[in-house]
Amino acid sequence: MKNSEILELSTEELSARLAQEKAGLTKLKFAHTVSAIENPSRIAKIKKDIARLNTEITNRKTVSASETI
Repeated sequence: MKNSEILELSTEELSARLAQEKAGLTKLKFAHTVSAIENPSRIAKIKKDIARLNTEITNRKTVSASETI
């Protein structure tokens, strides 16, 4: 997921996507523990996507908090 795609999402969509990515990461980690997955670099990619989503959510909260002051 690219940053431009993340910026186009609403806050609710970001939260939903974050939950979806976390669930996918859990499933992928479990699959990798049970047997080797074909592309283990997907784990790192999903972690980076989660970090990007968290960063954007935090940025939006900061902006909305500074606007109310």
